[in-house]
Amino acid sequence: MRRSHLVLILLLAGCASPAPTPPAPRPTPGPPLAQQPSPPPSSEAAGPIRPPAASGDMVFDAWAAQFYVRAVKAGISPALLEREMAGLTPDPRVTSRDSRQPEFSQPVSAYIAGAVSAGPIAIGARKRAEVPALDAIEQRYGVPREILIGVWSRESAFGAIQGDFDVIRSMASLAAQGRRRDWAEGELIAALKIIGSGEFSRSQLKGSWAGAMGQTQFIPSSFLSTAVDGDGDGRRDIWNSAADALASAADLLAKGGWVRGQGWAREVSVPADFDFALSEGPRETPTWWAEKGVKRADGRPWSAADQAAPAQLLAPAGASGPIFLLFPNHFAIRKYNNSVAYALAVGLLADRIAGDGPLVKAWPQEAPMALADRMTAQRALSALGFDPGTPDGVVGMGTRKALRDWQKARGLTADGYLSPAMVQRLKGEAGAS
Repeated sequence: MRRSHLVLILLLAGCASPAPTPPAPRPTPGPPLAQQPSPPPSSEAAGPIRPPAASGDMVFDAWAAQFYVRAVKAGISPALLEREMAGLTPDPRVTSRDSRQPEFSQPVSAYIAGAVSAGPIAIGARKRAEVPALDAIEQRYGVPREILIGVWSRESAFGAIQGDFDVIRSMASLAAQGRRRDWAEGELIAALKIIGSGEFSRSQLKGSWAGAMGQTQFIPSSFLSTAVDGDGDGRRDIWNSAADALASAADLLAKGGWVRGQGWAREVSVPADFDFALSEGPRETPTWWAEKGVKRADGRPWSAADQAAPAQLLAPAGASGPIFLLFPNHFAIRKYNNSVAYALAVGLLADRIAGDGPLVKAWPQEAPMALADRMTAQRALSALGFDPGTPDGVVGMGTRKALRDWQKARGLTADGYLSPAMVQRLKGEAGAS
């Protein structure tokens, strides 16, 4: 999905392991949506593989020559390759963004404050009434319309910001750079297949610098496998049709394990002596958690569907911030974008659009943390015998687990939250600079 969000949520990227994927819910009878159209056969004639024209970039040209062979083996015709890659050069904007590590990461509280604010809530409520196809989409896929609107808001500001990068050039640039070559080549081949099918031309394949396209930001492979026609006009136009984009998002979430009738998460309260080492750990029912003093923060009873669901506890801003029980549908959202902050933003925005009030416990005031501090904390944990993984500045699940283990061993609240004070304590103990 749109990769620009990853810059904002670096502090929480690389998150908890996905939940076991339950089977996709069976559609209930209802007004059928138009099925994915069968694209016409490619009119590209097969022919000999010609070497690509030189771009002037030696690394890019060496990659392109090898890619031609792999693409033909994957079913792309030489004629299509020659036409679409003629004169292609790497896009320096793409390679720069892919390799750039932000100096400061945005705290989850700041990300949520921007995502779940008065503007998106009001627009989302209005959009809920403006897309007639939402009734059929929700009935068919079982994904609440408010969740789909939350995704729509996060991915493209309700279609307003879709990106204007040439997807072919972006994917070729990322593939040639080499850091994510296999993934980028696969997406480039998928984009070429879309063009070769005649469904959309290259000029229509516009998206983010990382190749995410349309109002709900589908990468090319997801478009091929998951995009659907939601408005019944025989096309899967995720760029210009809100119904197509939202139906496609619903299909992706359903295939990612969305459980019809269940919630996505609930804010909870915990006792003063709660063992936060349990966070991002066991997945148990609310009854199991209740035995440890965990209750719904709003005091309401659990629904029957949620009462039976396995839930994982999360304290994204530490013990001083809001705490949640995450249901399987939270992890379905993370199949769309594997970020704790993203999934929380989509779900919390959906709840507000549906009429729920704000969280019971306010987010704490957090300061952005410098890359150097994050990497220093990771190196300190490693030196002290608590392995966080590669010290890359990404505070993901591995770092949070190592931090919780260190905190518990030192008699601290083991919430896995890396605050500036915690960085200084780690530095002092490890003698790091």
